[in-house]
Amino acid sequence: MLKALLTEQNKKIAWEWIESLVVAFILAMAIRSFLIQPFKIPSGSMRMTLVEGDRLFVSKLTYGPLVPLTTYRLPGFSTPRRGDVIVFKYPVQRNKDFIKRLIAFGGETVEIKDGLVYINDKPVSEESIRGIHYYNYGEYAKPGQKITVPAGYYFVMGDNSASSHDSRYWGFVPAELVVGKAEVIFWPLNRIKWIR
Repeated sequence: MLKALLTEQNKKIAWEWIESLVVAFILAMAIRSFLIQPFKIPSGSMRMTLVEGDRLFVSKLTYGPLVPLTTYRLPGFSTPRRGDVIVFKYPVQRNKDFIKRLIAFGGETVEIKDGLVYINDKPVSEESIRGIHYYNYGEYAKPGQKITVPAGYYFVMGDNSASSHDSRYWGFVPAELVVGKAEVIFWPLNRIKWIR
């Protein structure tokens, strides 16, 4: 009798553990899919804003999260702005995530001249872009070349433009590939800060 009770009690405890783990997994996936997602910086393309090894949280709520396995985006709190640091699926190889600074929107003309970015023939006024020297590297940023960003796309560049593989080389980011906005560095402890 006692053995039967212990077996029944063990089954009940095991089932409670399984239920707890399933609920925790579902909550974690919902948070990762719709709220925030952690990322680790693998390269120096965003130096000095982000350095190799920085771990950060990317907000999916800011622009609205993508519904998994679709191209539908739920409403967000705001729209992307020039100068935002964004994470997106690399257009050339969509199983990779890239992080760059948003420079220009669809319909705008981009030119890099004397290290400065010009949008529609005017130097960019956003401090996060204006304070960086950009190089005329790549197919989409030759000296004297003006590139028009197609509607529904973004032009992005790394802050360390001397060693950044970005829109200057491979073109534009479709809006539907944007994962979210990089908000805060949470690790290492001495680098905790909001991302600007």
